Amino acid sequence: MPLEAVIFDVDGTLAETEETHRQSLNETFAAFGLPWFWDQATYRRLLRVMGGKERLRHFIEHDRPPMAAQALARLNDIHAAKNARYAAKVRAGAVPLRPGVARLINEARGAGLRLAIATTTSLPNVEALLQATLGVRGPDLFDVIAAGDLAAAKKPAPDIFLLALRQLRLAAAQAVAIEDTEEGLASAKAAGLATLVTPSFYSGGQDVSAADAVFDSLGEPDAPARWLSGRGQDARLVSPALLRELADAA
Repeated sequence: MPLEAVIFDVDGTLAETEETHRQSLNETFAAFGLPWFWDQATYRRLLRVMGGKERLRHFIEHDRPPMAAQALARLNDIHAAKNARYAAKVRAGAVPLRPGVARLINEARGAGLRLAIATTTSLPNVEALLQATLGVRGPDLFDVIAAGDLAAAKKPAPDIFLLALRQLRLAAAQAVAIEDTEEGLASAKAAGLATLVTPSFYSGGQDVSAADAVFDSLGEPDAPARWLSGRGQDARLVSPALLRELADAA
């Protein structure tokens, strides 16, 4: 089947958002009087738990920090306050797109491909990032945005990608996923998708050897992508043509 759509993850894939999430969390902990601070090592460990609210719950229930019971009772409030802080930072321009993302979005649309998002982050966070980086109508560039709690099971379960495919009304063979993490790769593969991975700051070093192609970024004409493994060894930019090759070979 010919390639019809590209499905993007968000955090770490479209943009290096995770440091801004971490800063927003630490500011929110302080605002709620919680004596917690997530350094980069702690956050890297907790990122293996998919979903912001799920990550907070895991930390409270498994790390048992001070004031755990009080925080668990206000989990929804803490998570909402953190998202508001994050969105404000994004709107202020704190999170640019990764190299090649805007280029590939424009090239894919120009090549007649549809665009979708499949992410565990919340819809307001997605919309804030797209509007800040791609303009007020940035979300309209995507035919489907499957986000947050729309799927019952988080990545590495395939649910969010399967939802995106249903909303696109496409078979898995007609789409390619772009991810940055081992869990996202597992999710996309479980949904039957060919998958290209661009590891991010927090996912570097993870095992993404099952990906159809791995590059350090999507690449720009003046900052070519570096091939890491899989198909596309001679490519310097991740292009619609390369994505079609991945889909055809899957």
